[in-house]
Amino acid sequence: MESLELEFRNLQHHPAVDSPPAILCEFTVDTLGDCAAYVKRLRSALSAAVYSAITADFEEEDLSVDEVPDWLIAIEVEGGRRAPDFAKSGRDAYVSQTGQRPWSLQNWLHRFDPEEDSRGWEWWDVTPAGSSCVRIWVDSWGESFFGCLDLLWVAYAAGARHVEGPTARRSEDWVAEATAEGFDDV
Repeated sequence: MESLELEFRNLQHHPAVDSPPAILCEFTVDTLGDCAAYVKRLRSALSAAVYSAITADFEEEDLSVDEVPDWLIAIEVEGGRRAPDFAKSGRDAYVSQTGQRPWSLQNWLHRFDPEEDSRGWEWWDVTPAGSSCVRIWVDSWGESFFGCLDLLWVAYAAGARHVEGPTARRSEDWVAEATAEGFDDV
């Protein structure tokens, strides 16, 4: 639970630069528009999932979606016809680039079950990487190869055009970006 609570805090606020893990993995995301809006959507979806991990009874087949953003729910309802354009485009880019089907909302939420070892990463932070790019940083416990299709799914669904990664990086690389000008804009 302590790890989930730290992850939830990191989703709400940038973590302190004085205590990162030695190795982080990053994903470089080319967004479909405004980076700040993209990051807000991404954080809201992941916050809902991590909140579920802290509070939900995963013995239930259907987890509550009360905290899940409407745009993420809309991707699944009626074939996504009422989903915002960024979510539709992101869903299509995910399918095109991974060759995988979109995740069902319940299946995606169940990946955050703290009793399961199916998720190979924890959210660390996000930093700007250009006018329409951001870097998603995750703690993969030093592993450079780990299951991350669940993260890719939400990264695309939030409005990514393309996602590269994961790439293992030293924490100093994150610190340099986290202390750069413009960091607080995302």
